[in-house]
This record gives sequence, C-alpha cells and structure tokens, in this order.
Amino acid sequence: MQGFKTLLARASALIFDCDGTLVNTPPIYARAWMAGFESTGTPITAEWYLSRAGMSEYVLMDAFEAETGLRLNRGQVVATMRSAFLEALPELQEIAGITRIARENHGRLPMAVASGGPREIVLPTLDVTGLRRLFDTIVTIEDVGRAKPAPDLFLEAASRLGVAPARVLVFEDTVEGLEAASRAGMQAVDVANVPTVQ
Repeated sequence: MQGFKTLLARASALIFDCDGTLVNTPPIYARAWMAGFESTGTPITAEWYLSRAGMSEYVLMDAFEAETGLRLNRGQVVATMRSAFLEALPELQEIAGITRIARENHGRLPMAVASGGPREIVLPTLDVTGLRRLFDTIVTIEDVGRAKPAPDLFLEAASRLGVAPARVLVFEDTVEGLEAASRAGMQAVDVANVPTVQ
C-alpha cells in the first residue's frame, strides 16, 4: 500500500487512537456499556453500542437520551460500565497490524496516544497490553474536554510532542476520529486500510 507507506515516511510524529486502533476494546466496551445501562433499567443491545463505538462517554449518553427521550442516571451508568470494563482487562488483545507500526517507530519518531476515552480506562488498557511504554505522552478526554470530531485531542497531543500538526500522521478507526484529524490539519490513516503484514 504505497500511499500509506509514503505518508509514514514523511511523518515527523505519529498519533494513535486507542480503542479500536491499538487495542480491540469495542467487544469489551459493548458488554460493559450493556451492564452500565442495565444498572439503571434502560437496557441496550451490543449492536446499538457497536454502531456507535468510539464515542466518548457523554456523547454516547447524549445519543441515547436524544434517541429515546429517556434520562439516564449518568453517574451510575458510567461507574458500572467502567467497573465492568476494568474487570475484563485480561481479555484485551492488541491490534497487531497497528501495534507493529508503533513498535517499529518507537525511538525513531515522537509518538502519542490521543483517546476520547477516560484516563481511568485508557491507561490500564495500555498497561495490560504492554503498549504504554511506547508513547511519549497520552492524551485523554479529561485533558481537553471536547470529544472527537473536535480536533482538540490531536492538537494537544501534537503540542506536547512539539511537532506542527501538518507533520503529524494519525491512525484512527472511526469517522469521528478521521474528521478530528482532518480538522486538526493532520494527515490520517484509516486503520482498516493498513496492511496486516508490513
């Protein structure tokens, strides 16, 4: 895939999304969110979550409330969801085609993770998979306040790395994430288009 390799060769820094990009978290999140919603008597299906995977917590709950007209006990939903997710940490698997790129560029280029997830989940996810050591900085939703497709997460990561946005290559798996990278003035790669063997 020449286009992808050309972008990588030209990049001065790399930024990776976490969920669905570095680590296959969506199936675990689906179960955790189902538990969270169930705790307040407003069940969802795994399919409902998976069609919205990658949304930050409050964005996902905004979507639910807008679609159903129901009001959630958000604190209870989030607390139950996070607890269920953390209990399942040993089940997490990295996404090999993308983590290979991170490992190959560790020490060669400055690299960051920019995730719309909460630090309480993102850091343990990167720790349990052994990926955290690869990155110079980790940016989560608590650091910027605005979720993707706003560009804030990526701009904060680039600022911390000391690299101009135009010199950054982003790896993402969602429409919102790819739009956020574009709005940040960065090149981006949809991980679905990355070859599994480099």
